[in-house]
Amino acid sequence: MADRARIKAEVVASYRGLDEAATRRLHFRHADDEGGLWYFEAVYRGRELTVVKQAELTSAGELFRYSWKHLEDEHGFLTDQAIDPDEDPLEVITSEEFHRLWTA
Repeated sequence: MADRARIKAEVVASYRGLDEAATRRLHFRHADDEGGLWYFEAVYRGRELTVVKQAELTSAGELFRYSWKHLEDEHGFLTDQAIDPDEDPLEVITSEEFHRLWTA
């Protein structure tokens, strides 16, 4: 159990460090096949875009948010995979649009 807590603490520290040190943030939206919308705030870690905040607005109107402050719950989790706007079906959105949903 101690190993699990240590690993979680390391993951939280890593995402927190990225989030707090970021000077450039990019924002994206993705519509899934079930009518839900996914919103991402990403920062560069080296040459990869790492998601530091993620929100899912389900087709039923439920809103789930994930960041270093809340990595996971029974519904989902903050993605640990880098995103690539050239490869992934993502739409660029404004930071205002992202934050309207994030702070709703």
